[in-house]
Formats: sequence, structure tokens, C-alpha cells
Amino acid sequence: MEYQKPQHIETILKNLPAKPGVYLLKNGRGRIIYVGKAKRLRNRVRSYFTTVADGNSKTLRMRAEVDDIDFIITESEVKALILEETLIKKHKPRFNIELKDDKRYPYIRVSWADAFPKVETTRRILNDGSRYFGPYTAMWVVQKTLSDLRKAFPYLTCDRDINGQDERACLFHDIKLCNAPCIGAVSRDEYRGMIQELMDVLSGKAEGVQKRLMHEMLGASEQLNFEKAAGIRDQLKAIDYITNKHKAVGKNMTDHDVIALARDERDATVQIMFIRNGKLIGSDSRAINNTEGESDATVLEQFISQFYAASSNIPRELILPNAVEEARILERWLSDKRASSKVSIHVPQRGDKRKLVALAQENALESLQMMRAQYEADTTKHEQALAQLHEALRLPRIPNRIECYDISTTQGTAIVASRVVFARGVARKSEYRRFNIRSVSHGGSDDYQSMREALTRRFLRWKDAVESGLSLAPDGVDKAETWRLLPDLLLIDGGVGQLNVAWGVLAEFGLRDRVPVAALAKRIEEVFLPDQSGSVLLPRRSEALYLVQRVRDEAHRFAVTSHRKRRRKMSLASRLETIPGVGPKRRKVLLKHFENSIDAIRNASITELAEVNGINKEVALAIKSHLD
Repeated sequence: MEYQKPQHIETILKNLPAKPGVYLLKNGRGRIIYVGKAKRLRNRVRSYFTTVADGNSKTLRMRAEVDDIDFIITESEVKALILEETLIKKHKPRFNIELKDDKRYPYIRVSWADAFPKVETTRRILNDGSRYFGPYTAMWVVQKTLSDLRKAFPYLTCDRDINGQDERACLFHDIKLCNAPCIGAVSRDEYRGMIQELMDVLSGKAEGVQKRLMHEMLGASEQLNFEKAAGIRDQLKAIDYITNKHKAVGKNMTDHDVIALARDERDATVQIMFIRNGKLIGSDSRAINNTEGESDATVLEQFISQFYAASSNIPRELILPNAVEEARILERWLSDKRASSKVSIHVPQRGDKRKLVALAQENALESLQMMRAQYEADTTKHEQALAQLHEALRLPRIPNRIECYDISTTQGTAIVASRVVFARGVARKSEYRRFNIRSVSHGGSDDYQSMREALTRRFLRWKDAVESGLSLAPDGVDKAETWRLLPDLLLIDGGVGQLNVAWGVLAEFGLRDRVPVAALAKRIEEVFLPDQSGSVLLPRRSEALYLVQRVRDEAHRFAVTSHRKRRRKMSLASRLETIPGVGPKRRKVLLKHFENSIDAIRNASITELAEVNGINKEVALAIKSHLD
């Protein structure tokens, strides 16, 4: 059977960024089943869902389970590779390796308060005199690190009472995984010196240890003690693996959380990147509700206080995109929670930290866009929003077709009205229309008259479409359909005044009983209905409010875009009017030839201008001279 992509997967694939990064494939239960890296996320992930992948049995089994796709953008392909390895060790996906979802990150604990310290794993940090290193992405990573550490630093793992008087050592001494202080093979100070070097390596201060071992290896080679030299070589390899294998950021970035914010008028997404021991161990995005009217600094403050209240893993430094007013208070609060050292909040202006903030902001923006794209493709939420709207506004039927109108102008010039259409909760951009307002004189600013003209012209076209019947284009599309279909809800951007205008226009066309109308005022997002004294306040977190806001915002965006285009065109025409020898006819020809682009006309050579019908070399020279 041919594979059919689910609609929500198709939406994700269309909106993936064409940037390097790591992608995570998830099943219907939300479990990560595969982690991969890519030079271009969009191309790589989409390749799993094309016929090219049909010949790979593993891909066929994997994509049959894919229900969601997540991703993390990285600065380069190398960073993507390193991050991929880290995430695989953290999550152990079924098609890579599997990881148990532990709520606490694992650490390496060195019981430094003991005479002969031991090295072990833990998920709890206690104030017991021990030294803690981490957090690590998973217990598997800790165990692998300890395995490599023990090859370089053969520490104790037994429960013996160490006094140096035991008759014989255990098996680990025979296989060179313990230096046997139990039999006095090394003294207490020698053993603690070795553990101190082990802690130096875990702290990222391995240079001195590597330099000493390199000197000893060369000395052993010169003395022809090749067995000892080979053993030291293996120690150096183990240390090099620990210090360099998974480094994704830099040796100066050891214990930081990088936080960034992306938002629009309604939604906000905070992205947090966790950096531990020079490694980017993961990234998380959180949606923040009720951010309307709040500053970015306030949103960040709220996120920090809520996120870290439930966290036992407090970093040494938070790196933010901009300053927060309560920074010093937050620092003290976080320092108390961390206990081991002070926590600082830093806003970098340049350098590597600033680049990391930019990377986090890029991820936050992509997460926000993906969240909105997924919402637009979520039919369940659309149905819920339409049902809520139907009930709250007491509409005669489910508002499957919503038309929204908005006006855009600058000091009464180039007035444009927009119409956007949403069908079953989804924007239908093929039916967007704009109206260049003609009834308001130049320099005037009458939003009511502008709205009246736009709505009158819309319903005149409805009347014409109904009277003329079908008008099929060559491709079979009914071009009159967009005008003949009446909305289940006519939504106006504005208050009572705009609502009354729309109500009056509907009366003129005898449509009051057929077209429900409402106005959405932005101040407190209240909905006004005709012949109703009070307003309707939709619940703040309801899908109905989210839908009408999205429709209204889209109408506003389209109106502003159309207004700007019209102003540019008017500005272009006025500039051409001042050129000697260029009258209305030649202006029209120029505009058509260069597709209404002043830059294209300005950048054209005299020869190119002279090739335009009706433009001779003398006029071309005048145009070039004037625009330059």
C-alpha cells in the first residue's frame, strides 16, 4: 500500500527550516523513536517521506510510527553531529538507543571527605563534603564516562576498610582497574593526588594532567619500557575522549542556561538551551500564556521564576537576550537554590555568548511559527473553536465561513480595505481581496465611510454573482464563488461604530436575517453584536477567542500590506510625473514593463529604457538622469 502522510506531518514538513540541526522523530505516544542530524533539516527530514525511502525497510517501519517531528537548529553541521550524539545518549530512541526518562539528571560524585575517596553515580546533590560533577544527559553517559575515567585513574570500588595491611588485592588490581591502596601499593596521599587529577579532568582542567602523562610516556619510551608507555598512552586517550568527545560549545562555557524569547501579539515562546561542562546537552521550548501587553523583560522574569521554582538543576549563569528589571533579586533567589555558589544573570553584547543567544532566539522563533502552523492544521481545535463561537455569540449556525474586514490608511492617503476568509477555521488565502477606497477624498480619514464602501462593494458583487449565475474559468474554478457565498459570520475589526456601519449595509441588501455580524474591539478583546447593549467577553484561554483574534490579526496584516503596496505605487507614479517628457501614457508603459518597480526602472541602463515601447533615447536619458 502506498504511504500516505498524515495532514499534520505534511504541515510540519512544509514548515521545517532549511538550516543545519538535529531532528527528533516521535511516535503517537510522544516518545522519541529516532534522532538524526542534517545539513538542511527540511531536505533531510522530508526525504523520509518520499518514494526514495521506500526501499529501506528500517525507514518504512520507522516512518509508519512517526506522529510528530521536533528539531533543534545548530550553528553548523559539526555542532549538529555532536548534539545528535548527546541527544541519542540522553533519549536512547528505539531506532537508535533507548533511554529511561529519569526526572533527575545524573551526576558523578567524588566522596572527597573520605580518606580514600570513591567515585560513583548519584541523582541527588547533598551538602556532605563530596564533589559533584554534571549534570549528564543520562545515566548511560555517566557510566561510559566512569568507565573511561577508571582506565586513566584506577580508583577504588570495593567496600574494604583501607589500611594498607591487606594480604592481597582484588581482581580489579590484576586487570589494572585499581591501584590497590588496600595492600599499600600506593599511599593515602598518592591515591588522593590521583583522585584530584580525576576531578581536574571532570572540571575541564586536564591540560596539566595530560602534560605530566605525556612527559612520563616519552620517558618510558626512551627507557624502552614500551608496556608502561602503552598504558600511559591508553590513559591519555581516555582523558582526551572525556574532555573533547562531546564538546559542543567551548571550554569557557561550562555551566550556563541560554534563554531567548519569541512572541507575537498573542503568543510567546521561550527557548532554553542547557550547557553543562562545555556541552549543549539539550534544548526546550515553553509556550507562555496571557502575555498581551506585557514587556519582554516581564515575560522573561515570569518564565525564570516559574521554570526554576520546580527545578533542582540551577546553573551558574543565565544568559539572556535583554536585561530584566528584577535581575538582582532573581540572582539572589537562584543563588539560594543553588547553594554551592552564586548565580549571575548576564546579557552579552558580543562574542560567543551573544551568538548563543541569537541561536536560542532563532530556535524560539521557529518553535513559535511551528506551534502556529500546527494549530492551523489541528482540525479538532478548529471544531472546538467554531462550536464555542457558535454558542457564545448565539449564531444561527456553525460559523464555518468567516469573513473579516479591516481598514488601513496613513493620514487619509492610499486607503485600503481588506477582506480575509477563513473556512472551517483555516485561512483561505485564495479568497483574500483588497478594496482601494475611492469615496473618501484625498487627505481625508473616514474609517466609517471606508468600511461602508468596502462592504457595499462586496455585497454588490454578491448580488451580481447571484443574478449572473456560474462563471467558470478555463480550469473549471467558479470565479464568482467567492462573492456568491455568504459568510456564516461577518467579523469587523472595530467597535460599535463600525458594527453599526456593517449592520446598515446588510439592511440595504436585505441580508440582516442571513448574515450574522459582530465587531471585535482590540482594547480588551470584547465582541459587540447588533441590537445588544453589552459586549461579549470570550474566555481568555478559549479556542473561540484565539480564532477570532487570529482572523482579525490576519485581516489587519493583509490590510497593512496592501496599503503599503498602494503607497509605494502612488509614490512611484508621483516621482515619474516630475520627469520631463514622461506623461501619463509613458508612465503607464514604464510601470507595466518594469512591473511597478522603481528600483528596476532606476537600475535599468539607458539602452534598456530605450527598448521600452514609446521611450526614445532622449527620454531614456532624462529618466536616468532624474532618478539617479
